[in-house]
Amino acid sequence: MDSEKIVCPVDKTLNLINKKWSIQIIRDMFFGKKHFKEFKEDKPKLSNKVLSNCLKELEENGLIRKEVLNTSPVTTEYYLTEYGKSMNRIVYELAMFTLQNDERAYPDEVRADLKNTFKEKLEITD
Repeated sequence: MDSEKIVCPVDKTLNLINKKWSIQIIRDMFFGKKHFKEFKEDKPKLSNKVLSNCLKELEENGLIRKEVLNTSPVTTEYYLTEYGKSMNRIVYELAMFTLQNDERAYPDEVRADLKNTFKEKLEITD
């Protein structure tokens, strides 16, 4: 193989989630399907345009799927694909980095609860 054409696997993964809010959107979907307005409610600084572009890119990259429901008014749900769910270990390790290394960020009991919640929701097995 020509080494100039080989893309670093870290770069390739980061390119999938390179938008500012991508990893937070992926994290939120581990907690269940989301509607557009739910992303906005949780992240008031996130503009409609940025959210729309981010969701579109995540869908194009195969990490999420959009389902338009035939309701009145029309409802759109977003959920993780199996490919997106495979990022569970990445999201978990990001959370654990702070929980294990920044004792000032959370009291011990909160840290333990967060670890358990992330482990359960992200379906992490040791």
